[in-house]
Amino acid sequence: MKKVVAAITIAATMIGSGALAFDAEQLKQLMETKQCEGCDLTALTDLNGADLNGADLSGANLRDADLEGANLLVVNLSGADLTRVVLSSANLFKANLSGAKLPYADLSLTNLASANLADVDLVDAELFNTILDNADLRRADLRGAKLIDANLILANLSGANLSGSNLRRADLRDANLDGAVLTGANLSGATMRGATLCNTTMPDGSVEYSGC
Repeated sequence: MKKVVAAITIAATMIGSGALAFDAEQLKQLMETKQCEGCDLTALTDLNGADLNGADLSGANLRDADLEGANLLVVNLSGADLTRVVLSSANLFKANLSGAKLPYADLSLTNLASANLADVDLVDAELFNTILDNADLRRADLRGAKLIDANLILANLSGANLSGSNLRRADLRDANLDGAVLTGANLSGATMRGATLCNTTMPDGSVEYSGC
């Protein structure tokens, strides 16, 4: 909390100097009420370690923000713009990120277990060792995403686009891959025991119907 209060003070100082058009009141509102739907926090990029447990940031603009190690348990980030955001080692357990934009985001070592990531944009995102067990990734755009050593046990990836993604040593046990596209994906060393494959496009372009 001290880090965020200091950030508000710094932001206010920068506004006074004309350095940026950041509304410090929005951040103050967020920290006091944890409600900041549609906020534009792009100018304040350092929120690493912040405690935003249960906050409503739906539709917020957090492009390029640094939220490394932040506590975002059950946070609502649906429809938010998180392009190039740093969320490594953050806790997003049961968070709602449906429809959010996270291209080029760093989500390495992030806890996204049971999170709602339906229709999310994770193009070229870094998801090394990310916990995604039981996550809802239906129709997610994961083209080029790096999911090396990721935990995707029981994840719902139906209709997801994983073209060109790197899933080396990823754990996909009992995951739902119905209708998913894996063209060009790297599945070397991946565990897929019990995964559902129905109308799933495999890395070589063939279509698998074994789980139908």
